[in-house]
Amino acid sequence: MKIYFSGSIRGGRDRVDVYRAVIDFLKLDHVVLTEHVGDVDFLDSESGMDDASIRDRDVAWIREADLVVADCSIPSLGVGYELACAECFDKPVILLHDPDVSDLSAMISGDGYFSDVNYYHNADEAVAILRQKLAAL
Repeated sequence: MKIYFSGSIRGGRDRVDVYRAVIDFLKLDHVVLTEHVGDVDFLDSESGMDDASIRDRDVAWIREADLVVADCSIPSLGVGYELACAECFDKPVILLHDPDVSDLSAMISGDGYFSDVNYYHNADEAVAILRQKLAAL
């Protein structure tokens, strides 16, 4: 399965350790189109791309993906935009959220498309949630 992993980039990188653990788990059996989101130094590798190119690439990856996994713990315009794209493209979504970091946006929690929010407190819990969710697919 091709998975688009969504996590905060310009909104803050405080959860990059969780992103890396989740991406490493997903890569065991799937292709992660956005594995760079879990790379601490990846901003350096995108420095040659303009914003329009990044947006176009990411939207194309969402279209290509079989599943979107999004960590909504850090409020992020980019993650919100990616989730809106996933909904418009009718992509299945698994949402992860650490309630100790922030309150989940009403734009997400109030949207019936995203009714299955999975709360976690550390990387191990996030991976355990994904293990269970992916086994049920």
